[in-house]
Amino acid sequence: MSKKKKTVSSNDSQPKYNAKDLRLAILDLLKNSPKKRYNPRQIAQTLSIANTKDSILHALELLVTEKEVLALEDYKFQFNRSVPVEKQEKGDIGIVDMTRSGAAFIKVEGKPIDVYISMRNLNTAMNGDTVRIQTWTPRGKRRPEGEVIDVITRAKESFLGVLYLNNKFGLVVTDTILPYDIKVDLNEILGGKDGDKVVVKIIGWTGQSTPLPIGKITYVLGAAGSHDIEMQSILLNAGFDLGFGEAALNEAKNIDTSISPEEIALRRDLRDVLTFTIDPWNAKDFDDAISYRLLPNDQVEVGVHIADVTHYLREGSSLDKEAYTRSTSVYLVDRVLPMLPEKLSNELCSLRPNEDKLTFSAIFNIDGKGKVTEKWFGRTIIHSDRRFTYEEAQEILDTKEGLYSAELIHLNKIAHQLRKRRFTSGAIQFESDEVQFKLDESGTPVEIFIKERKDAHKLIEDFMLLANQEVALFIQHKMDATGYEIPFIYRVHDEPNEDKVFELARFAKEFGVKMRVDSPKEIANSYNLLAEQSLRDPALKFLAPIAIRTMAKAIYSPENIGHYGLAFSHYTHFTSPIRRYSDVIAHRLLAKNLETVWLTNKVYLKEQCRHISSMERKAMEAERESIKYKQVEFLESHVGEVFEGIVTGMMDRGLFVELLTTHCEGFLSFNRFSEPYEMDPSRLFARGIYTGQTIKMGGKLKVRLIDTNLQKRQVELGVYEEPK
Repeated sequence: MSKKKKTVSSNDSQPKYNAKDLRLAILDLLKNSPKKRYNPRQIAQTLSIANTKDSILHALELLVTEKEVLALEDYKFQFNRSVPVEKQEKGDIGIVDMTRSGAAFIKVEGKPIDVYISMRNLNTAMNGDTVRIQTWTPRGKRRPEGEVIDVITRAKESFLGVLYLNNKFGLVVTDTILPYDIKVDLNEILGGKDGDKVVVKIIGWTGQSTPLPIGKITYVLGAAGSHDIEMQSILLNAGFDLGFGEAALNEAKNIDTSISPEEIALRRDLRDVLTFTIDPWNAKDFDDAISYRLLPNDQVEVGVHIADVTHYLREGSSLDKEAYTRSTSVYLVDRVLPMLPEKLSNELCSLRPNEDKLTFSAIFNIDGKGKVTEKWFGRTIIHSDRRFTYEEAQEILDTKEGLYSAELIHLNKIAHQLRKRRFTSGAIQFESDEVQFKLDESGTPVEIFIKERKDAHKLIEDFMLLANQEVALFIQHKMDATGYEIPFIYRVHDEPNEDKVFELARFAKEFGVKMRVDSPKEIANSYNLLAEQSLRDPALKFLAPIAIRTMAKAIYSPENIGHYGLAFSHYTHFTSPIRRYSDVIAHRLLAKNLETVWLTNKVYLKEQCRHISSMERKAMEAERESIKYKQVEFLESHVGEVFEGIVTGMMDRGLFVELLTTHCEGFLSFNRFSEPYEMDPSRLFARGIYTGQTIKMGGKLKVRLIDTNLQKRQVELGVYEEPK
C-alpha cells in the first residue's frame, strides 16, 4: 500500500551527519548486511539519525551512481556485492574525454577547469569511462593535472575495428577514439580474416608502465567496406546489438495472441467508433490511431489510441530487459533496428486495419475553440477502419474529397487551433531539414531529397503532443489532489544557455537579423523569426542549425522542469511504446496511478531516465552517421561534376560548403583558390590577400566535386568559379 511522502522525523538526541559521513554510514550499514534490502526510512531508523529522507535519498543516489549500491524496483536498496570492499573513497569523480593523441580531459563537477590526464596516467581508462582521479596543479600552470586511481564504470568493453594479422598475433585498429591498437592472440580471432570488420572485447592489459589492451574477437562481420557491413558497423559502434537473445525471442514466440472475453470486459470497448491510422507509406509498426465521434453542443470526442505494449511486455522478463537495454528503435537509411521483436512491433502491437487491437487511450472532448473540456485515460479495445498514408490523407485535405474527408478536415481544424495556441504560448518552430533517399534494389541511393512536412504530418503530431501533455498533467493533478509526490517520467527541455544565445544574437546581427534575448519568451520568438527569415532567404539557412545548437538537449527525467521548446509546463512521452522504452515506463506508471497512488523508486527511475536518454543520443548519432554514409555513397558517382553550394562553416584551412542538391557538406581548402585567403577573427568571412575579395558565411559558391572517401565519410571540393 502506498504511503504519503513524509520527512524522517528529527530528534535532538539523534546525530545529523554531513553529506560525506552520511554516505559512509549508509554504505557501512549495507555492507555489513549485504543480503538485506533497506528503504530510506529503515536506514534512518537503523542508524538512529536525524537526517531527512531527501538527504538520505541523495546519498543513496550518489552511491548508486558509483555502483556501490543497487537500486531495486520496490523502493529499496542493497549493497552491490560485486564491488570490492577495499575500494578507495578518495579523489574526484569525472568522465574521460580522450583526445586522439592519447591524453584526456576529465570534467569534474564543481571544478571550473577540466583536469588534464596524460596518457601514462590514464591507467587503462578509456574514452567515456567514469573514473576517480587524484589532482594537482603544477607550479606556474593554471590547468590542474591528475592521475586515474580507479575506473568506476566502463563506457564500453567492446569495440569495432578492422583486424590485421601477422604470423604471431592480430591487431584490431578501432573506429573510435582509442590511442592504441588492441592485441589479439591468434587463438582468439574467431575465424576472422585479415581485413575483416570485427567486434573485439578487451579482456586484459599488458603489464607495461603504460598498459596496452589485450582482447578477443566476439563477432566477425566480414570484409570491411561492403555497404551492408558498414551499416551493421554503425549500429554496433553506437552500442546496439544486431539481434535479440534466444530467451527474448522464445518469450515473444510464446506470447498468447488471443483476446479473451474477460480481457475485453476489463476495457472500454471502442470498436464501433470510427478509427484510423495515418503513417508513412513504408511503415510496418502502427503504434497510434485516432478515433472521431461527434458530440452535442458543437463538441467532438477525439481518441488518441496507443498500442498497449505493456499488456504483452511483462516487466522483468528477458524481452523487457532487452527492450530496456536498447531503449529505442534505430532508423538507419536502409533498415530499422526495432526495440521489440517483429512478433510484437509489426504484428501483435501494430494497429493494423480491420483487426481488433488492445490499446491504452487518451480520450478528449474538444469544443469549437479547440479546447479540451473533458479527458479520460485507460485501457481500451479498438478496431481500425482504415490505414491512410500521409500522402493519401494530405490529398483528402487538399481536395476535400475522399473517404472520411469531413472527419479529417475537422481534425485538421482542431490541430491548427492546438498549434496556434502552442506557438502563442512561446513554442519554438525550428524544424531541421530531414534528408531522405530513394534507394535502388541493392540499397544504393539514386536520389536525395528533403522530406516535406504538410498538414497530414502535423495533424498527427499535434494530437500526439496533446496526449503526451495531458498524461503528464494528469499525474500533476493527482499529486495536487492526494498530497503524494508521485515519481513519473517526464520529457524535459531546459532554457537555452544565455552565453550561447548572446553569441548567436551577435552572429545573427552581422547578417541583418536582430534577435531580442531579454527573456526566455523573447528568445523563443527570436528563434521563430530566425526560422522564418531563413526560409525566405537561403543565405541565412546556415543560421538555423547554429541556433538549434544553442538550445539544451531534451532528455528524460523524474524531475519536471517543463519543456521549453514546446512551451509546456508538463510533458512526457506516451505515444510510441513500440519504439521508445520511455513510453513503456510512462504506460506502466500511468496505469498504476489511474485507480490508486503508486510510488515507484525515484532513484531507480532516475537511472532508467539516464540510460534511456543516453541510448536515444546514440541512436541519433547512428542515424546521422548512416545519412552521411549514403550521401557520400551517392556522390561517389558524381565526381567531377559541378554543384552550387552555401558556405556553412569556416576554419583556418578552408570552408565547409553544403551542396544544395544533395544537402551534403564537403570541405573546400583555401589552397584551391587562385590567391591565399585569411580568416577574419569573427570567423564570419575570409578575405583574399591580394584582391580583398571576401567569402561570407551563407554565401553561394560554385564548386566541383574532386573526391570522396566513403570510409571516412569525407567529401573534397574544388573551386569551379572564383568568388566575385
